Amino acid sequence: MAKPLSLEKILFSQGFGTRRYCSDLVYADLVKVNGVLAEDPDERISTENLVLNVEGKDWEFHEKAYIAFNKPPNYECSHKTTHHPSVYSLLPKPFVERGLQCVGRLDFDTTGLILISDDGQFIHKMTTPKKNIGKVYEITTPEPITQKQIDHLLNGVVLDDDPRPCLATACRRLDENVIAMTIVEGRYHQVKRMMAAVGNHVAKLHRTEIGRYVMPNDLAEGQWRWLYPDDLKMLSQSVDAPIV
Repeated sequence: MAKPLSLEKILFSQGFGTRRYCSDLVYADLVKVNGVLAEDPDERISTENLVLNVEGKDWEFHEKAYIAFNKPPNYECSHKTTHHPSVYSLLPKPFVERGLQCVGRLDFDTTGLILISDDGQFIHKMTTPKKNIGKVYEITTPEPITQKQIDHLLNGVVLDDDPRPCLATACRRLDENVIAMTIVEGRYHQVKRMMAAVGNHVAKLHRTEIGRYVMPNDLAEGQWRWLYPDDLKMLSQSVDAPIV
């Protein structure tokens, strides 16, 4: 069982500001603990199943944050952007304050599932190819995708910056111009460069799945949700054998 913490420390850990500011939130009657108005920032509280309400908004306590986010187009997965707004501008301020980071990156024009966390070990686990965790992308092309191109993707292509073959671990046809392709690496512009290497072109790129975790259909673009132990277990499962 988690050791009780002071309310001030709990609020600080969740990204609600400095300790002084967190105390002031309590003194201003802006914090509820499991539905009850808090009065003392030094009160020690169990964090188990804790739900805060800060300035009228409910907030689940999570010692480490793990969230799934549906990235819209024309946003960059960076705090310091160059030409487009940051995905962090779409997240609640406490996430930014506590230092959440994207687990890998999607290009500004790529949409779909991205993980965001403040757990360094989790971020490393989900991004290293050694764990063999697949990422599934729906790829839409302007030209029909041939069986020869699919076979080439599964057998591996050589990109111009690395002599090691870069291959899809699975490739499933969804339509004449759409495939779902699974990869376990994350090289620079990898999917786009792989499609170019087999003689086609990516018109639209959307990530739908990581490990065995499929982005929920009701998670709208620009929206996020907490990930729970069952979700994390699904995320950590490695890829299956190739399916053509």
